[in-house]
Amino acid sequence: MEQPVEPADFSERPQDAGLRFARRMYGLRALGLVLGAVCVGGALWSQGAHAPAWAALLANALVWPHIAYPLAHRSANPYRAELRNLMVDSASGGAWMAVIGFSPAPSAVIFAMMAMDKVSVGGLRFLARCLAAQAVAAAVVAMALGFELHPLSSTVERVATLPLLAVYPIAIGLTTYRLARRVRAQNQTLAALSSIDGLSRLLNRSHWESVVASEFQRCRRIGHPSSVMMIDIDHFKAINDRHGHPVGDEVIRNVAELVRGALRLHDVAGRYGGEEFGVVLPGTGAEGAELIAERIRARIESTVLEPHNAVRATLSIGVAAFDTLDAGHMEWIARADRALYAAKESGRNRTARYAAAGG
Repeated sequence: MEQPVEPADFSERPQDAGLRFARRMYGLRALGLVLGAVCVGGALWSQGAHAPAWAALLANALVWPHIAYPLAHRSANPYRAELRNLMVDSASGGAWMAVIGFSPAPSAVIFAMMAMDKVSVGGLRFLARCLAAQAVAAAVVAMALGFELHPLSSTVERVATLPLLAVYPIAIGLTTYRLARRVRAQNQTLAALSSIDGLSRLLNRSHWESVVASEFQRCRRIGHPSSVMMIDIDHFKAINDRHGHPVGDEVIRNVAELVRGALRLHDVAGRYGGEEFGVVLPGTGAEGAELIAERIRARIESTVLEPHNAVRATLSIGVAAFDTLDAGHMEWIARADRALYAAKESGRNRTARYAAAGG
């Protein structure tokens, strides 16, 4: 009996995923078959079974797990090989139910445990295949042994089922919990990666805008100051045209790193698109935002952004403080963007603060 830990499909799996699946099954198969042997052994003891039955039971419990794992490990497709091993397990379970004359207590426990893990491994389709193998094995062994039924389970048989009932579900739950934690961690990593711009390593546009939206709602709720800063690399097209896109990419990476290094821990920067960046500055009014913008602008102006070609660049920066008159966060960003274009129209390499028309 094995722990269900893999998704319910039979598609091709990568070699390493199949090997991990086989390794997980190895320990749980060894545990499940030992517990199952105790369960079946109670029935064999009550029914006065002969030495060959005991020998077969010990071989199944103590030898088969160490055969099944190498079969899967050495296979070109470990995942499918392990599925075949699971079907063999089901067949052996059916055979042992027939050997003990379908004694109700041990047979019901063996059937339930095997059905549970097969459903989790491959869903109802895989369960159907395993039940078919189990039924065929049970029928063959029952006919070979004369189909002797034991309709009542003795006290020894019922007691012998308890270790399997008590221990194996805990092992299943623990393995499932560990797998769920790993999947959750992987999902969190994927979610984090999906929010990051691959070139700049800053938030991508959609996720940065969601941060601005959250800050906008927070400002409305508690009334504290905040500002948005929009940044553009001056004459970036000329850098690409003269030095090529790889150099342009290096400039973007270095500008992003310098911007991030000039900010406070709670400030959030993102790549807005192309050579444009956005920064939200929680708790900072317009004057404070201008000081931060000037610090960033001066740092970029004094830095060689691509040493091999001695590439330098400057920034134009627009700043807009939170305004209760804004209908939403996109209007806030738009005001900072208009301030950015004002800085560019005024000669570039400067910071401009948004000012309302006529203000």
